[in-house]
Amino acid sequence: MPGLHRVSRGAEIAFMSVGSELARRGHEVTLIGSGPERPGTSYRYLSAPLIGRERFERFPSWPAFRTETSWEEASFIPGFLRVYRPADYDVTLACSYPFLNWALRSRKHKGRRPAHVFVTQNGDWPAQADNSENRFFGCEGLVCINPDYLETNRDRYRSALIPNGVDLARFHNMPPARADLGLPEGVPLVLMASALIHSKQVGTAIDAVSRLPGVHLAVAGDGPLRATLRDQAARLMPGRFHNFTVTPDRMPALYNSADLFLHLSRDECFGNVFVEAMACGLTTVAWDLPRTRWITDTTACLVRDEDMDALTSGIADSLQRSADRSALEERAKLFSWDRIAAQYEAFLAEVIAQRG
Repeated sequence: MPGLHRVSRGAEIAFMSVGSELARRGHEVTLIGSGPERPGTSYRYLSAPLIGRERFERFPSWPAFRTETSWEEASFIPGFLRVYRPADYDVTLACSYPFLNWALRSRKHKGRRPAHVFVTQNGDWPAQADNSENRFFGCEGLVCINPDYLETNRDRYRSALIPNGVDLARFHNMPPARADLGLPEGVPLVLMASALIHSKQVGTAIDAVSRLPGVHLAVAGDGPLRATLRDQAARLMPGRFHNFTVTPDRMPALYNSADLFLHLSRDECFGNVFVEAMACGLTTVAWDLPRTRWITDTTACLVRDEDMDALTSGIADSLQRSADRSALEERAKLFSWDRIAAQYEAFLAEVIAQRG
């Protein structure tokens, strides 16, 4: 996928983690991305250049080039095709559409290509929609990262329910580091790990936290709404808003420096951040939605969907209560990457066997 080894968003972390675990199990695994090689990986890595999505934020939108991420993916294809050799693989996985899906399914060796598995990290819309460029979607296997994707697609594609996971060793018992992260000591701190885009509802979080005197909000992430959100925070909660980006190795310390985790996306395909927070023993406040409840079970404070008063009360009440760390950590164990990789291993073997 385009962002591998260049950024560490949820989908990239999932692909690298599953790839690492499968390689440790003795499989030959290759990841192709746009970032540099990283020492010590258990998988083979190939790099192909691209133009970052930030350069495309003001580009026009039309079919197949609907967003800056589509433009970025298209810029990745020429370099990708220079290093991709279909004869080297039994199966390919991707979560981008349309350009990577088309490239992987069209390039053949002696008339054959590897079986292709589409992973719904960014949604199942290509598998569902039949309009415009979506009518050209195809795969031999579909990894559904939440139950409603499975229910919707199981009759059309060979499908498996396989969620994302967490590296328990990285996130468990990491000491807090507010001073190192530039965060104030001795104040209640609510954390979001979120891109600054409309769907993540960071503005809603600013509104809610601003109503709680003395409570600070830290948002780890960047995006096109950065200026708008910083202006909103300056008006509503001056001195109590902290926005920055951190490298992946600092995320465990950041979670463990917070008193509460907040995540307000309503259309999140899975939400790796939920299981990362659980692994740190950190209570989450989120909208009460079926996918969120499926991941968190009874460990989170889930509030009535889009009810601002309920959200503010949920944050305030959760800050007053001690987290049940043992329950959170036990729930997180269900999503350990070794367990997730075992499910991928079984499903990919099934897809390859069926392809013949």
